[in-house]
Amino acid sequence: MTWLPPGKRAAVYLSIDDVHPARAADCYDAGGDLGQGALGHLEWLLERHPVLRPTIFLTADWREISPFPTRKLLARVPLLRERVYLAKRWPAGTMRVDRHPEFVRYLKSLPRTEIGLHGLHHCHPGPRIPVEFQNQSEAELTRMVTEIRRVLGNAGFDYVPGICPPGWNAPPALLNALLNNGIEFLASARDTETPIRPGARTAMSGVRGVSLLEPSWLADGRLAHLPSNFDATTPLSRAHEIVNSGGVVGIKVHVVKQIGTYVARDGLDRNYRNYLDAVLGDLEDHYGDELWWTSMAEVSDRLRQVRQERSA
Repeated sequence: MTWLPPGKRAAVYLSIDDVHPARAADCYDAGGDLGQGALGHLEWLLERHPVLRPTIFLTADWREISPFPTRKLLARVPLLRERVYLAKRWPAGTMRVDRHPEFVRYLKSLPRTEIGLHGLHHCHPGPRIPVEFQNQSEAELTRMVTEIRRVLGNAGFDYVPGICPPGWNAPPALLNALLNNGIEFLASARDTETPIRPGARTAMSGVRGVSLLEPSWLADGRLAHLPSNFDATTPLSRAHEIVNSGGVVGIKVHVVKQIGTYVARDGLDRNYRNYLDAVLGDLEDHYGDELWWTSMAEVSDRLRQVRQERSA
């Protein structure tokens, strides 16, 4: 495969969504409890697997408290329910990362870990609360992405030019807004169900119809797309199928395991940590140096390098 470095038969990367400064004492731990909370599991994995190079997708000013409507009466009113927030939110600035210096220092101290973008507030009016990018104009989305970059810059993050949009949704106007802000890669499609076969295309969450196995191009070749195709619910055999197909094992993690009655299928708890430990160890043992243990930003850079070499 030309997108892979010489001598590599497949690639592995891991990304973690929904990271922000909330602590268990606030409602749920999303990283704010640092090494004593969910991110302690990531520390443990980083220590046990020196090849691992995670991408943390960080929300600039998280405001979502519940991913589901809690204002039941409003949620029943046609038209109005699409225009109002159907659950309580944290006040603006409460979870803004540049107001949480200890949280910032902790993330920056994690070895081999890069920071990407995961929305401004992670919420939207209407019933699809976590799907932040929906029907906004390109101008409004450009403003939002600009603000995300400003907040992360104020916090001192040397973040990578990539985004995983909240709720996976990436409408065409968002793609233009990303390009207006110099964003180079998008991680939208998550598909842990479509069978692994040559030419397989995504058909689950986010962008559909792009490669399930390899990085690809969107927006007329201006924006790299990186898929996620493995999580806590998928068997180890799927990872081997991806490797044997010459693809990338795109492991997806969400930092929060439970919010109220909602339980994330890929939430980072001890069980998922132990499963990932077994998966990573198995891949290391079976394939050794044949695997490219990489990060999302590095794959995006490699894709651009290959294209430049072809056009030279």
